[in-house]
Amino acid sequence: MGARKTTLGSDAARVLARPFVDVDEAIADEYGPIPELFETQGEAVFREVEARFVREALGRPEPTVIAVGGGAVETAGLLHYERATIVHLPVDVETAWRRVRRSNRPLAQDETEFRRRFELRAPLYAEVADATARDLDDVVLAAAGVHVERGALQRLGELVPGDGAVALVSDPHVAGIHGMDAQLALGPRLAETHELPAGEEAKSLAAIDRLWQDLRLDRTGTIAALGGGCTTDAAGFAAATYLRGVAWTPVPTSLVAQVDAAIGGKTAIDLPQGKNLVGAFHWPGRTVVDTALLDTLPEPQRLEGMAEVVKAGLLADEAFWELADDELVRRSVAYKAAICLRDPHERGERAVLNLGHTFAHALEAAAGYEGLTHGRAVALGLLAALRLSGRDTQVVEEVLRPEPARVDRDRAWRAMARDKKARGGEPRFVLLGGNGPERGVVLPEADVRRELDRLIA
Repeated sequence: MGARKTTLGSDAARVLARPFVDVDEAIADEYGPIPELFETQGEAVFREVEARFVREALGRPEPTVIAVGGGAVETAGLLHYERATIVHLPVDVETAWRRVRRSNRPLAQDETEFRRRFELRAPLYAEVADATARDLDDVVLAAAGVHVERGALQRLGELVPGDGAVALVSDPHVAGIHGMDAQLALGPRLAETHELPAGEEAKSLAAIDRLWQDLRLDRTGTIAALGGGCTTDAAGFAAATYLRGVAWTPVPTSLVAQVDAAIGGKTAIDLPQGKNLVGAFHWPGRTVVDTALLDTLPEPQRLEGMAEVVKAGLLADEAFWELADDELVRRSVAYKAAICLRDPHERGERAVLNLGHTFAHALEAAAGYEGLTHGRAVALGLLAALRLSGRDTQVVEEVLRPEPARVDRDRAWRAMARDKKARGGEPRFVLLGGNGPERGVVLPEADVRRELDRLIA
């Protein structure tokens, strides 16, 4: 009681565009005020009624946010449910009592009894909870299966869902820094280790073919992808296709992977004609984000990730880039995760996350995926998107400090026509309008060529 389940639950339902069921309110609608039900029928009958309503809510076919009364945890087995993510909203007993002591709640009329119930339920909450949440962003992260915690790598064995064998996939550089910690954390679950090439080479068909052939997992196994965005993209695609799909857990080690590449279930490899042209939507069982891994990140790589942080902040109209690392990551991830949950297969709103990326992907393809990093390309793409939106570019220039790319203009233009969002060879863009992001915008060719040329040295 008093943990703000109804408030945060309704907010989460709104942000995730899902129905909201408050079990106590549903019971009151059918049976009348809960205090009267307690008084006339007793707590045992109320618990039976409550269990029925909880089971009906959990049985709904569509994804739903459900606020469950604090005492439901006392009904044995009620909240052990495979298809649900159970989120605990912790609250200390003093705060909870202060919030409910003057209410008409049947179990909040006597402080001694209230405190007894609090102590009784505390271990039960810990037992059933899949995640804890202190605010709306944490609820969204729980719904998306994203675990953000400083030091999470040391708990990887317990954070990778399931109990099957794990294949750890990394690149030589990351494996040399964090590989042993990951292996020790996985313990007896670790069955095999594999290495992908560093950088975009990991996203080649040849690299994926080698991984496919080397994997020995059965369908109960999990691929754990430890590395940057290229590693998570490639290993995730391997997971989506090996044995027609096995579970996977990305463990992103770079800022760009933690706030963007490893979030939302997109996996892909590149073709010579363009970036990410072959891929699949394959949502991870869990994404494990350890912000402590950013402490050793070289400044150039940090700047790579800041391009995606700035993009998310521009879309959300919030200065994420000004936050300390732990909050910068948590807020950026929660923003993207909410959009991905609303549009998991990118059939609509999720396309706004491509702000600046149509230009960026064209520049990367024109560079042959060599000499121009993804973050630098995104920074340049954001410049173009802001200019075409009639927006100030100061944030991009000051935070990201982009420099023009040395690529062939005609090759970049041809690559833009092959972009995944293009229709009939006509590029579509995401811009920032007066009421927020606008997707699928068609622009005059001359304007697009002009802005593309401005990005090239």
